[in-house]
Amino acid sequence: MRILIQNGTLITFGSPCRVLEGQSMLLEDGRIAKIAPVIEGPFDRVLDGKGQVVMPGLVNAHMHFYSTLVRGLGKAAPSRDFQEVLNHLWWRLDRQLSLDDVEMSTQIVLLDAIRKGTTTLVDHHASPGAVRGSLDRIAKAVKVSGLRACLCYELSDRDGEGIIQEGLEENAAFAQRCAREQDPQLRALFGLHAAFTLSDRSLERASVMGHDLGIGFHVHVAEAASDVALNRERYGLSPVARLEAHSLLGAKSLAAHAVHVNNADMETLAHTDTFVAHNPQSNLNNAVGIADVVELVRRGVGVGLGTDAMTVNMLEELRVGLWAQHLRQDDPSCGFLELTNALFVRNPELASQLWGLPIGTLEEGAAADVILVDYHPPTPLDDTTVLGHLVFGLSQATVDTTICGGRILMEGKHLKIDVDEAELAARSRELATALWVRF
Repeated sequence: MRILIQNGTLITFGSPCRVLEGQSMLLEDGRIAKIAPVIEGPFDRVLDGKGQVVMPGLVNAHMHFYSTLVRGLGKAAPSRDFQEVLNHLWWRLDRQLSLDDVEMSTQIVLLDAIRKGTTTLVDHHASPGAVRGSLDRIAKAVKVSGLRACLCYELSDRDGEGIIQEGLEENAAFAQRCAREQDPQLRALFGLHAAFTLSDRSLERASVMGHDLGIGFHVHVAEAASDVALNRERYGLSPVARLEAHSLLGAKSLAAHAVHVNNADMETLAHTDTFVAHNPQSNLNNAVGIADVVELVRRGVGVGLGTDAMTVNMLEELRVGLWAQHLRQDDPSCGFLELTNALFVRNPELASQLWGLPIGTLEEGAAADVILVDYHPPTPLDDTTVLGHLVFGLSQATVDTTICGGRILMEGKHLKIDVDEAELAARSRELATALWVRF
C-alpha cells in the first residue's frame, strides 16, 4: 500500500532527535519512501495527522511474553529476596505453561503493545514443560499481530539434562527458521537464563551452537546480588567474566539488567560492545537495586531500555527509569540524556542491527513502523524541547494509530487486525484459570 501521512508534527528519534513541521510522509512497500512538504499521489490511504505527533513505533529491548497469564495470581508465597521470587513465582509458573498458554499469553500482550505504540519487542521465553515448538507458537501470535519480535528460548540447567537439550534444539530450530524464511516480522537470538543457573558445560554448548548459527545471545546478567555471589562462590568469576570466558558477549549479544556490575564488568561490557537492556520497573519491583546507567554510559556501554514484562508502554518505563536514576545518583538533574537516549537512540540501534534495516527512526528508507499520537503541545515543540515533551507530555498522551511494516494495525484507536478482542480475553481467562489450578 501507498499510505500518505500529512498535517502531523514529525519527531524523528535518533541523535539528534528532530522535530519536522510542514512535512508529509509516504509509506510504501513496508518502508518510509519519502519525507517532503508535498508528495504526489495516487495513494491507497491518506491519514490526516492534524493535532497529532507522528513518530517511530517504539522498541522494547527485553520482554517476557509468557508472564501475561500471571496477572492477578495471588497463590505465590511472600518472597524475602529475588531468589525466592524466582522459586515461589516464576519458576513454578513457567513449569506449568502449555503451548496454548504460551500462544495466548503472547496474543494478549501484543494487542496491548499495539495500543501503546510499541511495534518491536525482543522477547525472552521459558516454558520447560512445553519447550518444543514454543517459539513457533509465539511466532504464530506475532504474525497475527502484525508486529515485529525477536525470540529466543531460555536455556537453564534448573530442570535437568533433558530440558537443557530441548532448549538448545529449540533455539537452533527457530534460528534456522528465521535464516531460511527471512520473515520481516521475526528474528532470533540464542536464549540463556543467567550464568548462575548454567554450568560451564551448558554455557560452552550454547556458545558453540550460537556461533555456528551466526546469532547473538540474550541473557540475564547480574540482575540480583545473588547472581554475582553464586557465580563467584562456584566458579570464582563474576557473571560478566564467566559469559566473556565462554565468548557469549559481543556486538550481537544482549545483557538484560546489569544491576550488580563492578568497574571491571563495565569495562568488559564496553570493550565487547555488548548491548545492555535496563529494566527499571522490574528491578524496583523485585527490590534488586537500580543499575548505574550513568556510569555504564560514561564507560562506553550501549544501554537501551526494556520492561521485563512489567508493561509494554515504553514511555512509562522511560519515566520510571529517569526517576529511579535520580534516586540512584542522589541528583535530580542526573541521567536525563542517558535514559532518553536509551529509548530513542539505543533501542532503535538494537532493532536496526537485528533486522538489518533502519528501525525506530523516521527517515527515508527506514521501516514503515510509525505511530500517530494525539498531542497539542502547550509550549513550543522544537529540536531543543522535544525530549522534554516526550517525557512529560507525550508519555501521557493517547496513541491513535499504529502502523508496522506499512500495515495499519490500529486506526482511530480501533484495532484493524483480524482478532475478536472480547472472545480472545474470554478464552484467556479459561486458560489462566486452569493454569492457576496447576500452579
